[in-house]
Amino acid sequence: MECRNEDVLYTAETGIAHTERCIKQLRKRVLKHGFSSMEEEIHFFKHIKPQILSKLIYYVKLYHIESKRPRSSSKFQVKYLNGQINKLQNYFNDNLEFYHYHRRGATTLDEQYFIRGQSDLRSPTESFHFFIDEEFSTCQDYAVATIMAFDMLIVYLQQEIEKLENNTQVAKKSLMKQTPKLFWTGSKTELIELIYALHSSGTINSGTADIKEMAIMFEQSFNIDLGNYYHTFIEIRARKCSKTKFLDRLIEVLNQRFEDADE
Repeated sequence: MECRNEDVLYTAETGIAHTERCIKQLRKRVLKHGFSSMEEEIHFFKHIKPQILSKLIYYVKLYHIESKRPRSSSKFQVKYLNGQINKLQNYFNDNLEFYHYHRRGATTLDEQYFIRGQSDLRSPTESFHFFIDEEFSTCQDYAVATIMAFDMLIVYLQQEIEKLENNTQVAKKSLMKQTPKLFWTGSKTELIELIYALHSSGTINSGTADIKEMAIMFEQSFNIDLGNYYHTFIEIRARKCSKTKFLDRLIEVLNQRFEDADE
């Protein structure tokens, strides 16, 4: 399913519907046939059910993450995706005791964690979903599924970050190869004034591009090192005469060109 479709939101929606059907079918079989032993019940809720439930958690979380993902520059997308990774890792930190129990393959508390009807109110991983469906839940099968789902999500998000960063590098190299040899022959101050005007207008990336990104682009385009453009902007602001000296001159020369063309 994931290989057939490149639309991640469609994939997530389809995945949610599919895994929900699987879990409902699995629940019917469990209630109908039960378990032949306590060991079989532990194995089911510790290993079998979480494999499918983790997919449901994964697709639900994936849908929410991708539906809110910014459609702006790679920089903002990477920042957003890293923030989502941090949130997922916070779950591990908040449930550290059970996380380590699961990771090291411990079994000493399996009867408490993976037998229906048991509870562990002392555990920070306590999930109350089993009170709602105690016939098909234990106090920690959901926690196992969540750990598995979050592991998958972190891998997915890291891959997306790597794609964005690689695309950015490729785009930069391509730009450097294809950009014609243009040189800024005005002063650095004039170019910085122009960059800040464009940034303030919100006409680049719908206003989401930051000054640093724009400065780098102009430096590459016009083969110039703008130096400390933040400091230069402060100097422009401190002018006693017109703060928009270069922009005023641009208006003047453009109007003159219009007049010359009309004659």
